[in-house]
Amino acid sequence: MARRHRLIKVDPGRVWDVLADGWRYAEWVVGTAWSEPVRGQWPEVGAAIGYEVRLGPLRFANETVVRRCVEGSVLELEAHAGGLGTARIALEVHPWGENTLVTVDEHPLRGTAGALHNAGAEALIQLRHRTMLARLARICEAEPEAPAEAAFGPARSSGGSQTRV
Repeated sequence: MARRHRLIKVDPGRVWDVLADGWRYAEWVVGTAWSEPVRGQWPEVGAAIGYEVRLGPLRFANETVVRRCVEGSVLELEAHAGGLGTARIALEVHPWGENTLVTVDEHPLRGTAGALHNAGAEALIQLRHRTMLARLARICEAEPEAPAEAAFGPARSSGGSQTRV
């Protein structure tokens, strides 16, 4: 299992806000060109995000489904990768002093990817996680503190906005 952690220099609430915003998935998930919530209320169990992966001229539409969510601390996802099958991706958010320790744990769950999983695949997943956690840290650490009144309402309308690359 590929497991990696990173200390992010903000409070856990700010990290969770990014993870819990389905419109921002493509900003921190490596290999994702764009994303949008497609089912349910992210990150509730059963909610899904559709996204596109691009490899040169090839484009693959995929989906990630929330399988377990403990508000503010645990987000477990099942990422569908077409013919390769699915992967379990668990993100844990832990307070660490004034900062946040984020741990990601990923392994093949169903399909061909499980049969092909080996030390080489594990090394690639570790590199992907390093980049993914660095992106998450950059996003979280770059955002200004929300004003106190923002805590009483949503940061944006329910329609959200999406960025397509």
